Amino acid sequence: MGQDRLYGRVAVVTGAARGVGAATARHLAERGLRVVLLGRELESLRRVAATLPTEARCFEVDVTDEAALQGAARVVGERMGPASVVVANAGIAAAGPFAASEAALFNRVIDVNLVGSANTARVFLPQLIATRGYFLQVASTAAFGAAPFMSAYCASKAGVESFAQALRTELRAEGVDVGIAYLHWTGTDMIDALDEHPVLRALRAHQPAPARRVHSSDQVAAWLTRGVERRATSIYAPPWLRLVQPLRPLFPLIVSRIARRSLAGLPADGLQRTTGVLGAGGRADWEARRPETPGPPVIPPQC
Repeated sequence: MGQDRLYGRVAVVTGAARGVGAATARHLAERGLRVVLLGRELESLRRVAATLPTEARCFEVDVTDEAALQGAARVVGERMGPASVVVANAGIAAAGPFAASEAALFNRVIDVNLVGSANTARVFLPQLIATRGYFLQVASTAAFGAAPFMSAYCASKAGVESFAQALRTELRAEGVDVGIAYLHWTGTDMIDALDEHPVLRALRAHQPAPARRVHSSDQVAAWLTRGVERRATSIYAPPWLRLVQPLRPLFPLIVSRIARRSLAGLPADGLQRTTGVLGAGGRADWEARRPETPGPPVIPPQC
């Protein structure tokens, strides 16, 4: 797509109130794109929008609420023009043993991360087809090998990878490119909370030193933005993850072996500890989740 071709175009970023989403919105705006920020925390979205050097709009929207997303997409198309870039970044995580986890929380992680990504793609696809644009699905190395005590999160990230791969083939004839971003340890409040969990902290400690390194949201956003400019099929954050792709068939076995070794040295109460939803963004979503009743199309609060 290139920086020159992106200048003045519209980019939509979900989960833009904080972390990687907010940082990606800033990097895209610095490239000259006009940015639409979608998220659950309107005041945080407004603060991010106020720092951007280009036109920005923000919408308080739940990505699992397709009617609200449709309303936001309609306003974007009418007032800013069709989106050329959509970054499906919204996501939450929960930690804890599956047997002790609240069913509603497990379902919520799947709904936000997987169904929310599908909803985002669905409502903005007409605009992306019109602009022959680029859809970026933010996934995770959790799709490489599932970690215990993170069953919902790992399942959702494996799901969005498969979803984006299928979408890529379907949309090729329409001129829309689909990329997948594989994020490793990223310095967000989600990771801070994860490190408080004894099992997950032990799992991370058994990884090789380069794999334990935490990269800032700003650095990850820079990698994502360069991928957007290239309309990349795959974006790795950090880039060296590309080198381990040939080893992916071995990852489930490797993760399982490390997990068993990590769990063996932990006390029983540590194994049973349930952390629940991770990070401030996840808590904001969990506390504000919408009732399970469909409604007519709406235009969500905006700035």
